[in-house]
Amino acid sequence: MPPSSAAAPPPSPSARFPDAAPTVGRGAPRGGGAAQAPSRRPGAPAQTSTETTARLRPIPAAPEAETAAGTDVPAPRAAVPPSGPAAPRTPDPALSWSTPHDPRPLISFGEPEGYDGLARPRPLGGRPRPQAVAAAVCLVLGVGLLTGAVTGSWLAGDSGEDGARSAYTEAGDLWHSVPVDQLFPPTLLGKGAGPGGADRTWTRVAVAPDGDCAGAFDRLLAKALDPVGCSRLLRATYTDATQSHVTTVGLLFTKADAAAMTALADRFEKQGLGRREDLMPLPYAAKDTVAAGFGAPQRASWTVSVLTDAPVVVYAVSGWADGRTVDEPEPAEEAIESGAASAPAQAGLGHEAKGLADRVERALRKNIGTPTEHPS
Repeated sequence: MPPSSAAAPPPSPSARFPDAAPTVGRGAPRGGGAAQAPSRRPGAPAQTSTETTARLRPIPAAPEAETAAGTDVPAPRAAVPPSGPAAPRTPDPALSWSTPHDPRPLISFGEPEGYDGLARPRPLGGRPRPQAVAAAVCLVLGVGLLTGAVTGSWLAGDSGEDGARSAYTEAGDLWHSVPVDQLFPPTLLGKGAGPGGADRTWTRVAVAPDGDCAGAFDRLLAKALDPVGCSRLLRATYTDATQSHVTTVGLLFTKADAAAMTALADRFEKQGLGRREDLMPLPYAAKDTVAAGFGAPQRASWTVSVLTDAPVVVYAVSGWADGRTVDEPEPAEEAIESGAASAPAQAGLGHEAKGLADRVERALRKNIGTPTEHPS
């Protein structure tokens, strides 16, 4: 047994890490035989009696060389692939320490984030896929609808200008497509249409048969209206609630287009044709009515309106129901002015002509869906 560590001197520094392989358990004969001296590497220092620990065997630089030199280091055995149902699974070579790998660390950058309208994080660089798909679908549908509308309009020959032309043409056909009671209602109410804002009520007493314009106007007025032609003429005569006044209202449906009607309206406005006494319309005197004596000498006030959105000229002429003649007729636009002192103005005949013409024009526009131009 080696001497006590308390009495023995400490080992030298070179002996703390021995070069020889440990002999513990090596060389001992089976069955209690004598111990054999351990083999040592050539050139290694001999073991002294002062050492109490076995030397560690150094790792050989080349196992093949040591095997050839007769050392007891066993050579590595070749891997034999296992077989049989109980054979263990072959380890993944990628998990082996000997697998080549890149010593540099793998670094990846995260995708930048933004925020949507609700302050929720979302990836930058484009729309989320569902929104992009929805936007693409809406775009395709919108283009398809627009293309279909354009194609349908082209096939049908319809456009905004054609729509306006259709309304204009429709207005020109109202004389035979609308009942007379809608164009000339049996009773017309004129709220605030009388002198001083007084209310008026007019009752229809006669309707003239529709026809052409032959003999319906004085020569000068017929000549002024000749550029637009005459398609049909409708007339009706009304009386007020007291049957003191009579008024004939007329609708002249022309053959002109919108440009010709606009030109005629400009001419009437600039030249003041609607105020000329020699261009007064003629009344319609119906027998056996309060208007039986209503002729050319009884005309007291009148108005003429040339429409530009319909091929129609609206006019009205008023007078006394008792057949009295008028020496100085006055246009309705002048007779309704404040301070007018003429007999027609004092009697309110200017209000009669203007009020009835406006309301018949309103009835006409109700059938073509356009608002009244001259409310009163």
